[in-house]
Amino acid sequence: MQTRVLGNELVVSAQGLGCMGMSEFYGNTDDANSLATIRRALDLGVTMLDTADMYGPFTNERLVGEAIKGRRAEVVIATKFGNEREPDGTRLGINGRPEYVRRACEASLERLGIDVIDLYYQHRVDRSVPVEETWGALKELVNEGKVRYLGISEAAPATIRRAHGVHPVTALQTEWSLWSREAEDNDVLATVRELGIGFVAYSPLGRGFLSGKIRSVAHLDAGDFRANSPRFQGDNFSKNLELADRINEIAVAKNCTPNQLALAWVLAQGDDIVPIPGTRRINYLEENIAAADIVLTEMDLQRIDEAAPRGAAAGDRYADMSSVNS
Repeated sequence: MQTRVLGNELVVSAQGLGCMGMSEFYGNTDDANSLATIRRALDLGVTMLDTADMYGPFTNERLVGEAIKGRRAEVVIATKFGNEREPDGTRLGINGRPEYVRRACEASLERLGIDVIDLYYQHRVDRSVPVEETWGALKELVNEGKVRYLGISEAAPATIRRAHGVHPVTALQTEWSLWSREAEDNDVLATVRELGIGFVAYSPLGRGFLSGKIRSVAHLDAGDFRANSPRFQGDNFSKNLELADRINEIAVAKNCTPNQLALAWVLAQGDDIVPIPGTRRINYLEENIAAADIVLTEMDLQRIDEAAPRGAAAGDRYADMSSVNS
C-alpha cells in the first residue's frame, strides 16, 4: 500500500476505509463481518479508518475501537462531530457550539477507547455559529493533546479559509467520484490546493452505483437510505444507469471492475487525494485495494471524462442539500 500526505504532515495510506455503512444507512449490518473487514484492511496496509459519532448513532465508533484493539499504532483514526443525534437515532440538527465540540470529542475518545483522535472533522458547518468559534474550541483540543489534526467536511471555499485562519486545516472531506464532480466546479478543490489542504474523497464509488450492479432500488436492502436519494429516483435513476454502463464498458476494456476503474480515476487526480471507499465485505475490500495497480493513460482519462463529464449525474446528492457546502 502506497502512502499519501494530507496537509503536508499527516501520512496515511493512499486509500482509506469508510466505516459508516458497517453500522447504519445501507441496510442490514453484521458486526462480525465488519470487524473482520477492518482487520483485513489493516493487514493489507490500509492505515486510515473513517468513522463519526453520528454513525449508528455512536455504535460505529465502538465497532472501530473494538477492531483496533492491540493495533492502535498502525491506525490513523478519523472521526467527526457536528451532526447531533440522540441514542435512539433522533436527529437534533447541526451543532458547532464550542461547549458541544468538547463534549463530543471526549465522548468519541471514550467510545473509540483511545487517548487522542488523529484527525477530527467538523462533519457539517453550523450556520448559527461562526466557524471561528467552532474552530477556536477545536484548536484548544489540539493544544490539550486530545486531537492531532483537524478537518472539515462539505464546506464552501470561504468557510474553509476562515477555519484555516484559526488553525491549519489538514483535510477537507467531501464527496467526489465520477458521478459527483462538483468539487471541481465550485472552487473547493482549487481552494484546498492553494492552502495545502489534503482532499479526502468519500463515496468514491458513487454510493455503490458505479458498480453497475444496482439495476433497481428493489436490489437494495430494507432501510437502505439510497432508496430515497434523488439520484435513485425515476428518470434520474435511468439516466444514471446509462452513466454506470458507460463506465462499465471502459472497465471491461481495461480488464478491471467498474469499482476499480472509478477508484483508479480518483487516485489519478493527484497525490493530495485520498479516497475512502466503504465496504462491509473482505472480497470487496480486496477488490478496491487492487485498484491501486491500475494505470490510466491520458487516453484512458480522456475516455473516462467523455463518459462521465462534470455534471453528468442526474439529481442532487442528497434530498436536503441545505447543509452541504456551507
